[in-house]
Amino acid sequence: MTEKVFSPEIVAFCCHYCAYAAADLAGSMRLEYPTSIKVIELPCSGKIDVLYVLRAFEDGADGVMVMG
Repeated sequence: MTEKVFSPEIVAFCCHYCAYAAADLAGSMRLEYPTSIKVIELPCSGKIDVLYVLRAFEDGADGVMVMG
């Protein structure tokens, strides 16, 4: 029997000027992070609405990060 490895689907809401810029820099430096992390750019992390977080879970996310 083969074991299936759990790979959580994570939605990352990122501030345009801070966290998204860092993720973009990581990509240009060819650093790798798991493909199960979906990055969504926001104008500001203070702009996050609880409905965005709930919708991510409804759409199957195992976890949500809000990064500023």
